[in-house]
Amino acid sequence: MNDNLRNAMVAARITTTDVAAALAVDPKTVSRWLKGRIPYPRHRWAVADLLHVHETDLWPQLAQQHHSLADGVQAIYPHRWAVPHTVWRTLFQDAAKEIAILTYSGLFLLEDRRILDALIGRARAGVKVRILLGDPNSPQVAARGTDEGIGADVMAARIKNALALYRPLLGIPNVEVRLHRTVLYNSIYRADTELLVNIHAYATPAADAPVMHLHHADEQGASTVYLASFERIWTTGTPHSDEPRADSGQDSGQS
Repeated sequence: MNDNLRNAMVAARITTTDVAAALAVDPKTVSRWLKGRIPYPRHRWAVADLLHVHETDLWPQLAQQHHSLADGVQAIYPHRWAVPHTVWRTLFQDAAKEIAILTYSGLFLLEDRRILDALIGRARAGVKVRILLGDPNSPQVAARGTDEGIGADVMAARIKNALALYRPLLGIPNVEVRLHRTVLYNSIYRADTELLVNIHAYATPAADAPVMHLHHADEQGASTVYLASFERIWTTGTPHSDEPRADSGQDSGQS
């Protein structure tokens, strides 16, 4: 019996029929999960999102599997869209010292208002928040939009939309937003010692590319590479404000 799943469903006041309807599966399938069968990953993530918990809260045996992947590698998701929303929210909500985001637009984060609220709440609690977005006027952003098949103008527009949505953060101490002109090989989302790294692939939208969950425990782990990449790009980034600025044409180094 999976008491963790049963108790979470009771706490959420969700029945077997509710879960089956939300996931478009047979209620008998949900009953088998309650009896101990472990669902396929896509179903585990969907159930965890539905119950607003992490999948390892429902299936603790998965935690050991994650830790056994490699030193510092907690999990590997086949696509960014496969990362449960609860993982993103928990990442930022649990930050105690620092949050760091490196991407081109990261607009998908702001589609969940709870993530923006978490960033605002953590910043007001004294957590240092650093956000690096692509310069919408840069050739690197234009090239990425072309590579993804959405066009340079669309990619630039996404960044401008993200900057507008991040505006509530700009007046909070310990928050800084910078723009970069860098060819990104990965997008990085850090909260203290936990990182989600979205691996970029040519001609592939970032949402379709894999994501690694890394834990930074020492200077020998894989996470060190990505933390160093973030810091290098941060030093070359241009501070952002709501005031319009001229295009300087300056080009930063690559990650």
